[in-house]
Amino acid sequence: MALNVSLPMELEARVRQHVASGLYGSASEVIREALRLFEAYHAVQQSSLATIRADIAQGMADVNAGHVSKMDMAAIKSQGRALKKTS
Repeated sequence: MALNVSLPMELEARVRQHVASGLYGSASEVIREALRLFEAYHAVQQSSLATIRADIAQGMADVNAGHVSKMDMAAIKSQGRALKKTS
């Protein structure tokens, strides 16, 4: 499939720089690599979102099961300061 794409001047210049560097033989190779990298980034991002959603679901399950209690920040700070003094 042939596809013509219009790029802003800045992106066109970057594509030309990559070709001129010798790393790529043509503008098409640069665009193909950019799309592969974009797809890989998107896959990692989706995986990260799935992990975050699973963590949130686990946290909510812990709350609903009564495994979570309110934190006393003043007590936590006090404990931390006491530990710091002894070290």
